[in-house]
Amino acid sequence: MSVLVQRLGLSSNSSTTKWTFSAWVKRSRLVSSGSEFIFSSNGERTGTSNYSSIFFENDTLRYYDYYNGGAQVNLKTNRVFRDLNAWYHIVVRYDSTLSTADDRIRFYINGVQETSMAARSNVAQNDGSFLNRSGYDNFLGTQTNNLSGHFLGTMSHVHLADGQSYAPTVFGETDATTGIWKINTNPTVTYGTNGFFILKDNNVVNDQSGQGNNFSIGSGTLTATQDCPSNVFCTWNPLAVASYAPTYYNANTTIMSEGNSWYEPMATLGFSSGKFYWEAKHLNNQYTFIGVVDSKHKSYASNSHAFTTGVTIYRNDDGGEMVKDNVYTTNDYGTFNSDSDVMGIACDMDNKTISIYKNGSAIVSNFALSTKIETAIPYASLYQANNLVEFNFGDGIFATSAVSSAGNNASGNGIFEYDVPSGYTALSTKGLNL
Repeated sequence: MSVLVQRLGLSSNSSTTKWTFSAWVKRSRLVSSGSEFIFSSNGERTGTSNYSSIFFENDTLRYYDYYNGGAQVNLKTNRVFRDLNAWYHIVVRYDSTLSTADDRIRFYINGVQETSMAARSNVAQNDGSFLNRSGYDNFLGTQTNNLSGHFLGTMSHVHLADGQSYAPTVFGETDATTGIWKINTNPTVTYGTNGFFILKDNNVVNDQSGQGNNFSIGSGTLTATQDCPSNVFCTWNPLAVASYAPTYYNANTTIMSEGNSWYEPMATLGFSSGKFYWEAKHLNNQYTFIGVVDSKHKSYASNSHAFTTGVTIYRNDDGGEMVKDNVYTTNDYGTFNSDSDVMGIACDMDNKTISIYKNGSAIVSNFALSTKIETAIPYASLYQANNLVEFNFGDGIFATSAVSSAGNNASGNGIFEYDVPSGYTALSTKGLNL
């Protein structure tokens, strides 16, 4: 769902020649043609089409100043950003007062400067951008209020420092234990007149900088998630495509089949040991299969579900069946209905079993996995048009709605509708290391 996050009509001019933008972003789709806007300052409501924007274009990162019908400034990376399971820390450092032209606009990703550019048209010395101009509108995740080029992923810790050129080390740091670039949750920043700090906690768009430059929600619903740069939760992986790829929604946590073919997504995280739990709902179609597959599973077949090897899966059909390596049980485990039922999937790779829960009660207990599963990955197979299933891998959300009443989770990792079975945790980067 598209969400309009906006700050309309800046009340005063401030620094257009020096500023720093910093944000953590996680993409949920690839844009082979077109744009996904991260941040934009737009003058349309003042009667001008001029704007400054930071955005993904054809999966590259780009900064663009549009002036009087054309590009005044244009910076575009050679590098593409196609990892849909990763958080990227993006810093754009703008200082047109500098004497070296290539230093006037600098990109940093996870603390490292991007120097290889597919396009570079530098700002002239001491020229200003269209940020921090009186009457201009700020948009997060889109270019204009008509949701042009909207961003469908997740954002966190978004800063604009007005009048300051900051290195990425102000907003992030390398973890001494893991060596991973992480958030500096309380950076020392001078924000200036039009600067701001939003999305610090949950889905709060009120300014946390002390400047009072609050944003508002113009349309849509902004949903808080447990997924963050320090703990990335499993989602469905649009890059692991079958013969027929489903349509992905809600940051790749919702899948939908499009017609009378088998649509078979695989998830982003797998595990060869440990015990992991996730949930699904809207199981309204009999041709819905949910379970795990071996990471090496490649036997997708056109218009045919591929249950031949390395698959253990629950079938929401014929009273409810388990399927292992194309062998169907005759057990009547029970089926799941749209909206009213939540399926819990608990996979134990230490003991090579899977259990299925219906609204918190086990209906399949410790069913033996296929012996061909060495590294288990969440897997589904859907048939028929508009067969839609929402998943909660622990981020606490089904589609765009938070779980109604969180169950107990002794691991402390992830939020679920029902109690997490003893010894299990959410499938996330933190969970994989518990």
